Amino acid sequence: MKNFILILMITFIYLQSAVAQGTAGEDAKYEYRTLIDMPTAGVLEKGYVSLSSELLPYGTVIARVEAGILKNVNIGLSYGGSNIIGSGLPDWYPFPPGVNLKIRFMDETILTPAIAVGFDTQGKGEYFQDQKRFAIKAPGLFAAVTKNFSFLGYLSINGLVNYTLLEDKDGDNFVNLMIGAEKTIGDSFSLLAEYNFAFNDNSSYSFGAGKGYLNLGIRWSIGNGVTVGFDLRDLLQNREWSPNAADRGLMIDFIQRI
Repeated sequence: MKNFILILMITFIYLQSAVAQGTAGEDAKYEYRTLIDMPTAGVLEKGYVSLSSELLPYGTVIARVEAGILKNVNIGLSYGGSNIIGSGLPDWYPFPPGVNLKIRFMDETILTPAIAVGFDTQGKGEYFQDQKRFAIKAPGLFAAVTKNFSFLGYLSINGLVNYTLLEDKDGDNFVNLMIGAEKTIGDSFSLLAEYNFAFNDNSSYSFGAGKGYLNLGIRWSIGNGVTVGFDLRDLLQNREWSPNAADRGLMIDFIQRI
């Protein structure tokens, strides 16, 4: 965690003179592809690549690369593990790496939202071998809608329906819903909120207690194509396997044209 913060500080020193053009704030140049854990209808433009990483509790690190290969079509790969930051041997996620694909088939208009479909097999947090699942289940197959409004800057409202593909050994694999929002704060900052109803994580053999997962985050565009963020997950303390305070996480996202 200390090394990650040092990297962020060094990055800021080099980029502080650049125009803030990441994914956060009123001057954002790029669309969100996810809020915190929730996919949106946002995509990378054709010819752009994103490199991102997340630092989560238990020394967990997840790296992801995404590319806009066609207009409104994104593909990506991701991989990580727990205890990567810390001591002892890392506990790598099982192979193969996570795969994601998103296709936006309807762009946003004044009256209608943007709509996208896709799949993402990358869960987050620790991976539990006995249950064959991540602490935070992967989205799996999903359909996402996003609508933006002018309200003291910009306000984005998002909805998602998803069905987890692979993490069904706990006997709780049901169609799920998520909702979320992004609110810009000035030119370079945004606040994020999302609620995962967790219909696929609330049975007697699952990790959730039936309250759903409430997550909050903040994003800061610190330079051209660079966004950093801080997240709080599970504010309702829904996890039965580890009932304590909300998880804290850091993220960094770098977008560049190739």
